[in-house]
Amino acid sequence: MIRGFFLGRRPYLPVHELMQSLFEARQRGEVGDTVLLLEHDPVITLGRTAKRENLLAQPDALARLGVEVVETGRGGDVTLHAPGQLVAYPIVDLSPDRRDVRKYVQGLTAVMASLVEPHGLSTGTISGKIGMWVDAESPGHWPGEEAARMPVKLGAIGVRISRWVTQHGFALNLTTDLALFQWIVPCGIREFGVASLEQMTGTRLAVRDAAELAFPAIAARLDRAAGPLVDASEWPLDRVLEAARLLAVTP
Repeated sequence: MIRGFFLGRRPYLPVHELMQSLFEARQRGEVGDTVLLLEHDPVITLGRTAKRENLLAQPDALARLGVEVVETGRGGDVTLHAPGQLVAYPIVDLSPDRRDVRKYVQGLTAVMASLVEPHGLSTGTISGKIGMWVDAESPGHWPGEEAARMPVKLGAIGVRISRWVTQHGFALNLTTDLALFQWIVPCGIREFGVASLEQMTGTRLAVRDAAELAFPAIAARLDRAAGPLVDASEWPLDRVLEAARLLAVTP
């Protein structure tokens, strides 16, 4: 069974520390498969292959605007998290039967697609550019990457997998302030822009409501049974780690 915790809105670094602790505990078998779902305070994160030229402002200038800059161990380049964006961090063991990185990333993409399709968005992928895309010229119909006239990125993916245990995950723009993306070249992609569900459809889907839908969808993609999504939005984060350990030994 996979367990889920909704953390509400949190700053990046404390959640990253929790994710790392859960990741190490999962490798040791001290916790079971766990998913953290939340939204972050404004933060720019630099992946392992990030190019500094894709950060378009100095960190001290961004700090004055209330935007953190953090280096992280996920894959990928520069990205941004902000309120109104659903972030999912699955910490799961892909062994023994899910050891396929491509399939795992495709599954995360499909989860994001399942959240926006009921609101009239048709999404797709672009070769060599991980994430989920929509054609701003025809948001209700994805014509394929060759025919798309104005591809914009709706959801980003950046993962790290070690000894087949996963961390990091996806970020889906629901009602995110897209003006914040002016400070970066998102994922190092200069030729295409970014979008949100609200921008494309006018729909204001709350992060909490999206998390309730995303958690069972993630579990289904991993062929795991889903327990309840625990509302931990008012918890101190160390309590989440304690609860994950307790649930690992609870029948």
